Amino acid sequence: MIRNCLLAVAATLLLTASAPAAPVPSYVKAAISDPARPEADTKRDADRKPADMLVFAGIKPGARVMDLIPGGGYFTRIFAKAVGPNGYVYAFQPTELDHFFKDKALPIVAVAAEYPNVSVIRASVNTLVAPESLDVVWTSQNYHDLKDSFFAPADTAQVNKAVYDALKPGGLYIVLDHAAEKGSGIRDTDTLHRIDEAVVKKEVEAAGFKLIGESNVLRNPKDARTAKVFDPSIRGHTDQFILKFRKPLHEGRK
Repeated sequence: MIRNCLLAVAATLLLTASAPAAPVPSYVKAAISDPARPEADTKRDADRKPADMLVFAGIKPGARVMDLIPGGGYFTRIFAKAVGPNGYVYAFQPTELDHFFKDKALPIVAVAAEYPNVSVIRASVNTLVAPESLDVVWTSQNYHDLKDSFFAPADTAQVNKAVYDALKPGGLYIVLDHAAEKGSGIRDTDTLHRIDEAVVKKEVEAAGFKLIGESNVLRNPKDARTAKVFDPSIRGHTDQFILKFRKPLHEGRK
């Protein structure tokens, strides 16, 4: 019994501990140094650590990737260069966000126009689909928004199942978000724009995924997790969790 408990603890430590920094492939370096990236994006690199993100997410040349809720396209641009001409990036822009733009053009549409291997999918997040089987679905700093009133009636169980269905067997689902206080659940999603990572783990695994990795690259122990993420005292430096889930290679197995 004691031996089994020790083995379980050791397995947990192996999963959550920060792995040694992996070498950054040349295609990742090239994607980040792409001169077409706007200065507004490159200024954020120090905080967002895109090289670490791409290595952790397994973004590779030839991959089919979905950038779920791409915002201004910060990661979409980098993904497009990293997957190269033989890969493809689908930027899924939920129509639930249309009211934020009104008569303005969607920023991600302009981004897609710059890259021949990027296209925008505009649909309700509850009807998420992909034109082909994907290797990676990525969403950053947005999972908590699916719980908020402006995204109503988003159904995270339905979204996670749709992501599962869109991925190839063995495909990866990466969720990066602002951490809320432990045990807070979804209490702070609409106010502080944070979410308890335990909620994300439970919901995504309920869709059939297996949690296979976590990254501490964007962790900040100095963040008390009690301030709104836009507060000048913490903006750009929030404590963020990054979770890697995998779709089983065979249905019915985790």
